[in-house]
Amino acid sequence: MRIAFLVAPEGVEQVELTDPWQAAVDAGHEPVLVSTEPGEIQAFNHLDKADTFRVDEVVGEVSAESFGGLVLPGGVANPDFLRTDDKAVAFVKDFFEQGRPVAAICHAPWTLVEADVVRGRVLTSWPSLATDLRNAGATWVDEQVKICDHGPNKLVTSRKPDDLKAFCETFVDVFAQEAG
Repeated sequence: MRIAFLVAPEGVEQVELTDPWQAAVDAGHEPVLVSTEPGEIQAFNHLDKADTFRVDEVVGEVSAESFGGLVLPGGVANPDFLRTDDKAVAFVKDFFEQGRPVAAICHAPWTLVEADVVRGRVLTSWPSLATDLRNAGATWVDEQVKICDHGPNKLVTSRKPDDLKAFCETFVDVFAQEAG
């Protein structure tokens, strides 16, 4: 299965990109780095610059139809940038409209709020997003990983880098079931 990893040109939390990416590879999937601009993205280790990664596809030139699922890594700046990009928001919303599975960790649900796809869903995130998610119609829970299947697709969410092992195991399993 081709899995889109949507990130901004800079600001993604590196471990929240690389660990899920490796989990997808290990499960036999094809991860594809999608961003709003071609070239490379700049990852961060919290507030410090980390590695750069080559962009495979550009938002606006691809659609959810080309992928079996979507992973949204976190980092504070990453989803904050994505939610201001109309094409990125439309790309995310397209996965929900097509009923394809989505996984989001840490601050990534901010992009889901902007896409207006959390209403009536139960999810988790970095705690500072709880009010934003509630205001957007979601139920926020403080759990390591949460699977919500209320709606047209399954949504897997986690709170933080410490939850990555559970997040990766869960989204890989859910994506495999959905591909089944």
